[in-house]
Amino acid sequence: MNKRRQIVVYILTDFIIASIVWLLFNLYRYREVAQYQFDSMSDFLLFFQVLKGQILIPLCWLIIYFISGYYNKPFWKSRIGEFFSTFITVMVGCVIIFFTVLLNELPDSFHLYYKLFFFLFTLQFVLTYMGRSVITNYTLRKLWRHEWFENVIVIGTGLNAHKISGDLYKSGYRIAGFVRDHQNDIAPVVKPDEILGTIDCLKNILDNHNVDALVLAVDDGNKRNIMPLLYSLYHYEKPIKIMAEKNDFLFNIKVKTIHGIPLVNVTENNFSEFEKNVKWLMDKIISTGVLILFSPLYAYLSLRVKIDSKGPVFFKQERIGYRGKPFMIYKFRTMYVDAAEQGPLLTARDDKRVTSFGRYLRKYRLDEIPQFWNVLKGDMSLVGPRPEQRYYIERIVRKAPYYYLLHNVRPGITSWGMVKYGYAETVDKMIERLNYDILYYENMSLILDMTILIYTIKIVFTGKGV
Repeated sequence: MNKRRQIVVYILTDFIIASIVWLLFNLYRYREVAQYQFDSMSDFLLFFQVLKGQILIPLCWLIIYFISGYYNKPFWKSRIGEFFSTFITVMVGCVIIFFTVLLNELPDSFHLYYKLFFFLFTLQFVLTYMGRSVITNYTLRKLWRHEWFENVIVIGTGLNAHKISGDLYKSGYRIAGFVRDHQNDIAPVVKPDEILGTIDCLKNILDNHNVDALVLAVDDGNKRNIMPLLYSLYHYEKPIKIMAEKNDFLFNIKVKTIHGIPLVNVTENNFSEFEKNVKWLMDKIISTGVLILFSPLYAYLSLRVKIDSKGPVFFKQERIGYRGKPFMIYKFRTMYVDAAEQGPLLTARDDKRVTSFGRYLRKYRLDEIPQFWNVLKGDMSLVGPRPEQRYYIERIVRKAPYYYLLHNVRPGITSWGMVKYGYAETVDKMIERLNYDILYYENMSLILDMTILIYTIKIVFTGKGV
């Protein structure tokens, strides 16, 4: 299955339908309103504002559909979900277009307002849903008939792997093969010729097979090793699904069935597709705005850091981010240049390695603002669990292996843990702060993000960052 091609098909269909709908709406609009202002229909349709709308309005619909999250998952769409998603999105889009484009051009008649609005909404919804429904039904038929399929590799060769393989096939997946995990003392149940190798050879296996997702289905005896094993799969940047049972304490997340199969997509978080896109847009817009509007503040703080002590203005350090991917985080330097020679150390409240101006930066959290560049690059988000060094992650997971769940979310400049707990001076305190980040993970929403941002702004202005 080609995800990108499927998305393009949906986008082109939506664009063509939106263009047709707007043309038909303009014909209706001419008959009801514009015929008294133009000599002929051709004069109206060729009028500059009308021509501009014929191009821009369909593009606006694509932006609205993108924000709604409709294009995020082009396969395995629910027909009922598609109906309500299209209905709500078209309703919102028609309200936006009506009030921004049409309201000032119409005569003062509420009857005519309602008439034009419901004509536009009905036409846009019916044709859009029909076009999408044709594509979705065609796609689902291809999937159920196994003419199209999602290639998966199953990690595990025991009873669970054998059981889940049959369910996966019935649900439209194709098993590319099985991979043995590290517990090689357990005899495989699947056919020997279906085993592609061991987990150590997974990179080569993925290079030789067109794989869409990984399914982790180790036997019960191996579950004590599932979190480190799961973490080792993140950097392959494939969706990871785990066979689990309801109320499985190991995952600390709710189990949702995928097409009736007890699988947890552990590379997904609790955001809806709409929320994911809005969060992404907010990250890009706000980070760009801050980098431009606050450039004088950046220049001033850079100068003060340089004057305060010898060394570079910015401090950079490798942190582990989304899906376990390392990246370089940027901050204003708050310590003396020889502080790093002591190795990875957490900052204490009265740390003598911190410069005098560095204490000021930490108090108001101003040392963090270079990370808006990380947000713009896509390494981080405005709100999310704080990224840690690999050194500390390895120590945290010994006591709290569920820490790995946080790698399903982009790390943030601020977090619920930083707002409610603050800086952690020891690994034990980092684990205490982890409880707040897990609470955020389990209750992620745009409203919670806004709440955290408000609390963070309060901390910045009150100087309670330390």
